[in-house]
Amino acid sequence: MKVTSDELKRRQSLPLSEKIEMSQCVIETWWKHWDEQVYVSFSGGKDSTVLLHLVRSLFPNVPALFADTGLEYPEIKDFIKTVDNVFTERPKLSFRQVIDQYGYPVISKEQSRYLFEYRTSRSEKLKKIRLYGNEWNRGKISKKWLFLLDAPFKISNKCCDKLKKFPVHKYEKKTGRKPFLGTTVDESSMRRNTYLRYGCNAFDNNRPTSSPLSFWKEQDIWDYIRQHSVPYSKIYDMGYDRTGCMFCMYGVQAQKEPNRFQMMKKTHPKIYEYCINDLGCGEVMDYIGVNYQ
Repeated sequence: MKVTSDELKRRQSLPLSEKIEMSQCVIETWWKHWDEQVYVSFSGGKDSTVLLHLVRSLFPNVPALFADTGLEYPEIKDFIKTVDNVFTERPKLSFRQVIDQYGYPVISKEQSRYLFEYRTSRSEKLKKIRLYGNEWNRGKISKKWLFLLDAPFKISNKCCDKLKKFPVHKYEKKTGRKPFLGTTVDESSMRRNTYLRYGCNAFDNNRPTSSPLSFWKEQDIWDYIRQHSVPYSKIYDMGYDRTGCMFCMYGVQAQKEPNRFQMMKKTHPKIYEYCINDLGCGEVMDYIGVNYQ
């Protein structure tokens, strides 16, 4: 069901108690629609932790899926081991294999996709769009990042597809279950547009998904954790405000210092050395002008 921008703003301004009630209705509707054949996509991060708690407060037996990409912080993996009824699926490729075959995830999913397509496509029409945009002036590589066309390393958006989406799709095909996702509209313009088009329950999307927390703010997540004494990964007590794949460079160019790689150097020095030197992420960030020391 479509949602207007004004309605989204209204929902985001609601008190937490009302947001919880709305999210519970979303969860119950999804659970009933799919005859209980649902699951929670559980990354071990704070958002999916709250989502799992909220779903299981209504339906305790709903399983969770952890897509083990091999790139999670050790504290995330340790925390996931403490949670019951969590299934694990793994990708076929490692991060090293992905960057060797396709390229590094830099700038953003959109821009890395455009750069990859321009450098690899045989379609002159597509390459022209990636340089100059389509009839609506969209779909082009930002002027700021055109210099990356000459980068001495590969760039692509394939990392998420190969490491995250593959194990998820494998689980869904095997079980037939439909996912609850702990995503919010504040995370990206793409997620905001999806919410405005479908609402929380995207029944008609190519891949049906439910995002009961879409209209929550980050403060709502922390307030819920404190009000309900929800256990969470200690990675957040080490100064990190977001988790995810350790070696992903999406958005690092916009982060204030200390950015996540500078923090990694302090909190996980061995992993940092492997990332910067062995995997070559230092060379990539040098090229795009990001300080990681």
